[in-house]
Amino acid sequence: MREKKVKLRIFQFVAMGLLALVVSGTPDLVRADDGAKRGLFVSLTTDDTWSAAKAILFAHQKSLKNGHDTAIWLNVRAVYLADKKRASHVHGLMAEQGTSIQDMLKAFMADGGTVIMCGACSKAAGLTKDDYIEGVEMGTWPLVESWLFRDGMQTLTW
Repeated sequence: MREKKVKLRIFQFVAMGLLALVVSGTPDLVRADDGAKRGLFVSLTTDDTWSAAKAILFAHQKSLKNGHDTAIWLNVRAVYLADKKRASHVHGLMAEQGTSIQDMLKAFMADGGTVIMCGACSKAAGLTKDDYIEGVEMGTWPLVESWLFRDGMQTLTW
């Protein structure tokens, strides 16, 4: 019984904190304080399709479609997600529509999103640009740096 009361108190504390944030207002998410356009740089490191689907869906629907410059950096094992020789799994919420991870990446790029492949990870996986679905960019440090250290850029990793 005591444990339930403690959990309830913690929940109430967290809920009040979130309410305070909402009531106090949120910053302008489209423009940074200096007027530069905000953006999102998603670092996706896994080829787990559940995690990948969440990352791509978030980048596409919550960031790109709300006017933010958005890039997904496929690195470590995530480079396998865009390998056109590998079957692209249809997962969870996309199963009813038959949407695969590669379909999600293609739709993201078609709407103006950028998909960057880690060059070193690609090499380690034995993959080249020719192995990837159309539209991906091979990552070089200057390309990754131009996204990662841009004013107003936020980063998120999966």
